[in-house]
Amino acid sequence: MALQCGITGITNVGKTTIFNCLSNTKGETNAFAFSASRSNIGVVQVPDRRLYELEKHQVTEKIIHTTVEMVDIPGLAKGSNKGEGVGNKFLGDIRSTDALIHVLRCFDDESLPHVDGSVDPVRDMETIDLELQVKDLESVEKKAERLRKAARSGDKEAAASLLVLERFREHFENFNNARTLALKEEEKKVVDDLFLLTMKPVLYICNVDEKSAVSGNHYVDAVKKYLEGSDAEVIIIAGKTEAEIAELDKPEDRAAFLSDAGLDEPGVDKLVRAAYRLLDLQTFFTVGPKEIRAWTIRKGMTAPQAAGVIHSDLERGFIRAEVMKYNDFITLGSEHACKEAGKFYIEGRNYIVEDGDILHIRFNV
Repeated sequence: MALQCGITGITNVGKTTIFNCLSNTKGETNAFAFSASRSNIGVVQVPDRRLYELEKHQVTEKIIHTTVEMVDIPGLAKGSNKGEGVGNKFLGDIRSTDALIHVLRCFDDESLPHVDGSVDPVRDMETIDLELQVKDLESVEKKAERLRKAARSGDKEAAASLLVLERFREHFENFNNARTLALKEEEKKVVDDLFLLTMKPVLYICNVDEKSAVSGNHYVDAVKKYLEGSDAEVIIIAGKTEAEIAELDKPEDRAAFLSDAGLDEPGVDKLVRAAYRLLDLQTFFTVGPKEIRAWTIRKGMTAPQAAGVIHSDLERGFIRAEVMKYNDFITLGSEHACKEAGKFYIEGRNYIVEDGDILHIRFNV
């Protein structure tokens, strides 16, 4: 599934350093603000230890992880909505993403000056929010202008839509993000065509120094306090340390480095899994001697829709899905054992695939 997470934030907060830890595509990092001229795009594997547990019960030639696409969007600043730096272009890059990973600088480094003169992640968060809110307000006002003529001529649907747009306008003028406005489902459809920047779900990354990698610091505490009452997830990552770990070739060297830093796994692995959840995604598996593979679907997808992720022919000619639950397969040890225990299920077109399902699709085209 071609879904994107955009990595955003103020310039010089460590976005590209973190992106480089995630992706085989490497972006250029330096200490100069506004030096990047384009966004970097990379495909990132979603870490899933279940694949290796499955391999213990099914010998296979290869293991294939599912992936998420990440877009490293160059740093924004005050005035980006008016084109400061190359702000308008990058705001357009944000619009094309499905969710945002907002990196906040939570470390001190005299060799890397902050564009605003001091480190303050809460101020930086407010700066980015304001830039996106201003752009969203422009979008809402443009649509409202188009609808006013129709409403004046008696179009009831246009009049109802204008009332919704007015609520958005007031919300933005009070420095709020679109995702915090309480709306009915039919009201949300009024702005579906606008792809509002502040409607996108957001994950916050506190980029800290090495000694703060485990428990954070006072900058992280300030971010968490600011976000109290919201459902936003905050992850702590020591970007510079993660970059050093990512450069090590041997797994045992990485494990030793992580242990020395007091970590049980790379922080970027937690980030990728959190981004996966943010996009409202889940995983199903196909298991066989040729490959054990993880596949990405949106929560709520039916068996034929999941089959279509593998290949369109499987959805078009779908007959049934043969389903085993991950925990059943791991506990019992084989497909045959699942059948013997009554844990092998035949499901039809209306079956909603669950996270961790092992599927075999029967089809005829």
